[in-house]
Amino acid sequence: MNWKRMLTVTVGALTVLFVPTLQSTESTKYWMKLRAADKFERSVIADTGVTIEGIQEDFVTATGNLEELERLQSLGFVDVSFAITERMDFPTKDAAYHNYAEMKVALEQLAAANPDIVKLVSLGKSVENRDILGLQISGQLDKASQLPGIIFMGGHHAREHLSVEMPIRFAQWLVGEYAKGNQRIVNLVNSRDLHIVPAINPDGMEFDIATGSYKLWRKNRRVNSNGTYGVDLNRNYGFKWGGGGASTNPSNDTYRGPHPFSEPETQAVKKYVEDHQNLTILLSFHTFSKLILYPWGNTFDSISDARDLTVHETMAKKMGTWNGYKPQQSSDLYITSGDTSDWSYGEHKMISFTFEMDPANSGMGGGGFYPGAAIIDSVVQKNTEPCLYLMQYADNPYRVIDETPIEL
Repeated sequence: MNWKRMLTVTVGALTVLFVPTLQSTESTKYWMKLRAADKFERSVIADTGVTIEGIQEDFVTATGNLEELERLQSLGFVDVSFAITERMDFPTKDAAYHNYAEMKVALEQLAAANPDIVKLVSLGKSVENRDILGLQISGQLDKASQLPGIIFMGGHHAREHLSVEMPIRFAQWLVGEYAKGNQRIVNLVNSRDLHIVPAINPDGMEFDIATGSYKLWRKNRRVNSNGTYGVDLNRNYGFKWGGGGASTNPSNDTYRGPHPFSEPETQAVKKYVEDHQNLTILLSFHTFSKLILYPWGNTFDSISDARDLTVHETMAKKMGTWNGYKPQQSSDLYITSGDTSDWSYGEHKMISFTFEMDPANSGMGGGGFYPGAAIIDSVVQKNTEPCLYLMQYADNPYRVIDETPIEL
């Protein structure tokens, strides 16, 4: 069961308590997941003074102060805890999505529980000084740089929360299957260097949910020269920066920034990729439209290298058989410049894709960027096989056109 946030399970007339940023440690509130097998243990927890916010079969969630947290730690009840510094959360109906704090806990737990194959990494800091967190997964972490590498990324655009869920949950599933001894997964993980970065834009992601209702925010939280906020990170990469489909107006949602890689978030991705020369494939998750996009985005011209074009087309078509997405050149959607996959292919010759995930259009509840929590599991399931397929061919993507596929 997904324990991460069960605030929809209430005790009496529950009011979820969050507090604004406080400088005093004594005043800071903490969120806690507490082991509690029965009503007696729940009563002991309640007697410490915490507010029990939700109840499940073998645990409760609660909020309290530092003294209460330390008391519960001494009693052995605490499973997870973190400070609540701001009210940044999803509407109740979308509680299954991870906010930044919950994502951080999920990644930390996965690394702590599986240190032999999972390493927590930070690519760098965001504008507002949040870590851009990721996972490195390999059965040979000590020599992972010598193995074929692949990177999955999400959350370039703040309102595309499903693009953050997909990499988190894929990582959890992959590590879980490895632990179960799924031979296909064991073989893949032992022979690959996998990098998963769920949220490239943590500041924008948090701002979009800061009031408990969505803002349709897209950009990061850079303060611009005219007093507006934000640069579109997926228009800020250096390859063919400044062309079509990227605005020069800081007030615009597709504002490209004052110069290529002007933002700490895109600088962090640039350095990380450059520091991992073994990376051969990049996949960037976005929403929405149910498309598999490949370079170029900055021009209607096709990739000039015939073999590279055929690899992209072949892989995109094959992945579309699993997730039902339409494969096409990115500019067939519309011209964009300074985007991630044009840069990763154009500068680093990585085979590069963008998935515009579900829904197909904006008709689903709340609009295309906010399709609800019920869609998460099906989207993860339909995109798992494409992710494994890319991992399989990371050793040599050209095998898709040159050789009989090798089953791992």
